[in-house]
Amino acid sequence: MTELSITLLTDNPADDAAIERLVARTFGPGRFARTAYRLREGNPHRRDLSFTAYIGTMLVGSVRLTPIVIGEVPALLLGPLTVEPPFRSHGIGRRLVERSLEAAKADGARLVLLVGDEPYYGRMGFKRVPHGQVQLPGPVDPARVLVCALDETPLDAVRGAVRKGFAVAEPLQVRA
Repeated sequence: MTELSITLLTDNPADDAAIERLVARTFGPGRFARTAYRLREGNPHRRDLSFTAYIGTMLVGSVRLTPIVIGEVPALLLGPLTVEPPFRSHGIGRRLVERSLEAAKADGARLVLLVGDEPYYGRMGFKRVPHGQVQLPGPVDPARVLVCALDETPLDAVRGAVRKGFAVAEPLQVRA
């Protein structure tokens, strides 16, 4: 199998229309009803922490990170992650996620939350949030609520309502 030459670039406004078309093809009109979409709607993603994947001049993938708050802890919501169907078995999604996590960590982010498949995202450091520990603004399968700590934040400190934007970070009160 030939190795694809993939270029990862920081999210650029010039790519917005192409990314939206890719997301529409991947997730369809039902994406607007998803709980994660509610957190992204009207809540601009961080372009500096979001990336696109190109093969030559063709955009083949995208991942975005959007500011959220879990309880009172600033965090980021990963998604949508999307890759053109013919290129899904080439590690592009994983490379996009890993690059976003690296950038988020370098920026001082503590947590990245997503709603997704644990077998896929677990390979990149995501762990299932214990049922009832976080409350999202809509229905979601609790087995699909995953978090990746980018620092020493313990999983039991990830608790509370998930909402849009950043709050002022309070020191974590970790139970002994």
